[in-house]
Amino acid sequence: MFTEAQLMDLLQQFKGLGIVIAFLLPFIEAFIPILPIVVFAVVNVNAYGLIPGFLITWSGAVSGAFLVTLIIRKYGQHCFFRRFSKHPQTLKFIRRVDDKGVTLLFLLLCFPFTPSSLVNIVAGLSTINLKRYLVAVMFGKAIMLMTLSYIGNDIYSFVKAPKKSIIVIIVLICLWWIGKQVEKHVHKN
Repeated sequence: MFTEAQLMDLLQQFKGLGIVIAFLLPFIEAFIPILPIVVFAVVNVNAYGLIPGFLITWSGAVSGAFLVTLIIRKYGQHCFFRRFSKHPQTLKFIRRVDDKGVTLLFLLLCFPFTPSSLVNIVAGLSTINLKRYLVAVMFGKAIMLMTLSYIGNDIYSFVKAPKKSIIVIIVLICLWWIGKQVEKHVHKN
């Protein structure tokens, strides 16, 4: 795992490649979900500013997520994915996505605590329209990453202003709770 300081040092060492690295880290996170997208968003915003840092992180995350979906759509019948797609919970989720369309996936992608790699895999295994899914990924990731970027842009102000910190903590807990409720609802139905 990278810390924020280590990522900032890495970006400084490879200044010429900084934007490429800043793009690739959230891109790779789509393939390796244990990587911390939150840290990448905070580092990119602190290195490049709110809007450019957000756009770099967002474009990397959207590109990676959509590529994962395309790969799953193309190779979804491979033995690994065939076993994965026959799991009862996954089948329920795929059916739900096929029934409800991209709205459910958009909602799940808005929350920073949703396992987006699972959402991308399910989208690849489902029959939803890829153009509509791309729009859902673009807007869902935009909402999630803008929230994280805003928080990470002036993280020290949260230490200085405890009220602001409390509000952000409450919002994050609410987002986590809502995300969990949506997941439970999906699994229940």
